[in-house]
Amino acid sequence: MTDPQAAATALSTFLDAVTTGNLEVVDLTTALSSSTPALRLPAPFANLIDFSLEEVSAYNEPGPFWRHNNIHTGEHVGTHLDAPVHWVTGRDGDDVSQIPVRRLIGRAAVLDLTEQVAADPDYLLTVADVETWERTHGRLTAGTWLLLRTGWETRGDSEAAFLNTDDTGSHTPGVAVDCARWLATEREITGLGVETVGVDAGLAGGFDPAFPVHHYFLGNDKYGITSLRNLGRLPAVGAMLVVTPLPIVGGTGSPARVLAVIDPDGARG
Repeated sequence: MTDPQAAATALSTFLDAVTTGNLEVVDLTTALSSSTPALRLPAPFANLIDFSLEEVSAYNEPGPFWRHNNIHTGEHVGTHLDAPVHWVTGRDGDDVSQIPVRRLIGRAAVLDLTEQVAADPDYLLTVADVETWERTHGRLTAGTWLLLRTGWETRGDSEAAFLNTDDTGSHTPGVAVDCARWLATEREITGLGVETVGVDAGLAGGFDPAFPVHHYFLGNDKYGITSLRNLGRLPAVGAMLVVTPLPIVGGTGSPARVLAVIDPDGARG
């Protein structure tokens, strides 16, 4: 049984460390605006609307002392969380409002693929990549978020560069089919976080099964988060991740603020 006094002391110590800067809070979120890159599905598939603001009042006759707006957006725009019900394999799973809040806070494990992706934008994470990482940093533990650092955030100011599309499709990194299945079934991680527009590779519509991260992760009660930034400021292990989607009843996902808490004096790598 947890000692209430010890728990209170640990929480107070944590909050003091955040307040004094002994622990640093790093924002991993892409700012959300009408220019935020969004997924573009080819015909005949339908796309979500882009994010936009609609002014309701701005210190004027409709609202003389205040300013407020309506927001218009798809669920899966910008930095967002995918809930299990988003995919056909998870159709009987949780919507975004039903996700247990304890699963939205957890350890972060950062796997760096920047060199591989610089050489090949279609690079796919393999089981061997993960096992190599684990030999150095230890096995991925239950409740961990696996975050893929690929350097893709540097393209975020241009939708064309971010989506990287040509006549053969969108060329962005992702996860190999067997690795997606293995991570979803052989490791008790909470989910996968990526810097790209979606958790699957740009060409994953042609894989078998199509979009394997969506297929296996959401079908196994795991989650995805996308369009992350600042992963280079995180250590390979030792950070805490906090994911804050809107609890939309019936929602298949939600834009989210994603924060990491790190020891700023800790080793990187």
